[in-house]
Amino acid sequence: MKFPTAHTVLLLIAGLVAGLTWLLPSGEYDRLSYNEEKNSFIISGQTASEFPATQEELDRIGVKIPIEKFTEGDIWKPIGIPGTYHETSPKPQGLLAFFQAPLQGILQSIDIILFVLILGGTIGVVHSTGAFDSGVSSLAQLLKGKEYLLIIIITSLIAAGGTTFGLAEETIAFYPILVPVFLAAGYDAMVAVACIYVGSSMGTMASTVNPFSVIIGSDAAGINWLSGIQGRIIMLFVGLSLCLWFILRYARKVKANPEASILRDQREEIERMFLKNKNQIPEALTGKQKIILSLFAMCFVVMIYGVSNLEWWFLEMTTVFFIGGILIAFAGRINEKIFVKAFIDGSKDLLGVALVIGVARGVTVLMEEGQISDTLLYNGSLLVEGVPKGVFINGLYFMYSGLALFIPSSSGMAVLTMPIFAPLADVIGIGREMIVNTFIYGQGMMAFINPTGLILASLTMVNVGFNKWLKFIYPLLILLAVLGVILLTVGVYI
Repeated sequence: MKFPTAHTVLLLIAGLVAGLTWLLPSGEYDRLSYNEEKNSFIISGQTASEFPATQEELDRIGVKIPIEKFTEGDIWKPIGIPGTYHETSPKPQGLLAFFQAPLQGILQSIDIILFVLILGGTIGVVHSTGAFDSGVSSLAQLLKGKEYLLIIIITSLIAAGGTTFGLAEETIAFYPILVPVFLAAGYDAMVAVACIYVGSSMGTMASTVNPFSVIIGSDAAGINWLSGIQGRIIMLFVGLSLCLWFILRYARKVKANPEASILRDQREEIERMFLKNKNQIPEALTGKQKIILSLFAMCFVVMIYGVSNLEWWFLEMTTVFFIGGILIAFAGRINEKIFVKAFIDGSKDLLGVALVIGVARGVTVLMEEGQISDTLLYNGSLLVEGVPKGVFINGLYFMYSGLALFIPSSSGMAVLTMPIFAPLADVIGIGREMIVNTFIYGQGMMAFINPTGLILASLTMVNVGFNKWLKFIYPLLILLAVLGVILLTVGVYI
């Protein structure tokens, strides 16, 4: 028997969630939203009402958040109101809902799926020119004897993107480009996956100014987002150092003895995927190929600038690569029929990844339709309420990791949980910034292995099984979990 594919793993998880909707009671918190046109608050749920948007009204309903967070647009999603949880009529998700969930997930993730398919098409066009093969060969020669620098530079840069602007889904674009570079440098594909995915996840786990977790979470907790940044900076540097040590240690072992690779039984298969001309010596980069690679690199530069400075999202990112593919075709003087075929073939190569993203979203659909997210949140708050500081903060830490399996979105987790958990900090006697940091560390830790997140899509890009990833990553995950416990425990007692 072999470990199932990413798609099957997600369907099994969807089946588990559908089963939970039959076992757990449905329930929800009342939601508070801001109406900008009327400058009023609207409560939806068991006690629907509308009232003027004032600080006094917020205090009255127990939402300890400055009014400016709503009026200035920092909080734009409906938030849960503490103390309003109530059970609703059961909404068990049956067989039809189970089969429809992946399809609904695909519909709801169409922007990400389109990005992946267009990206694949552009990569296919670049591949058709031979620019990747020549570029990989040139880079391997340039770094000969200093290949370890590639690990340090790429992991650190991606972690920097993760901690600042939430670089995550965008990293899917890096695998087809960087995996051949690592293979040519004498490493295995696991090193490439680790540098990209561990770098992104570590940056997310130690988000310093990431707007999708830190800023939204701090706003929902009613505090300044700079509060607690010292702890997040320590987590970033210590955690990243652990990650680099761990990856370099594995990489040196594989380079010295390829049989030590976790992927040794897939080595030839993966090399055929990414080093199409392994037995040929690629020619030196031509002037045309340099222009093509420069245009392709500029797509990433424009994408990252747009996301971090212009509030771009998937439509704009997809447009960048679509235009980039057309410009590359003109620069490479590619025949129209060859261009279309290369684009379609490239998109086809990433179709499996696109489906993984949609099926993963289907798990969340089942949670929402069955109305058990708030039930899990409510019972979790009961478990950690009224316990000592150290026990409270670490219990919440691992609780956030568990909740991340069902709520992989950091912004969604922030607006859902922060109004519920942040007031508990006042009762326990700790700063609310510790709740924000706990949310970031807990969800970030789960991101390394969360099958409803990006890991399965990333592994599918490289044809690596989830079981092999778990075998590789679990020692590092234990180290990072212990680091989180230490930093949070010290944080609540100093």
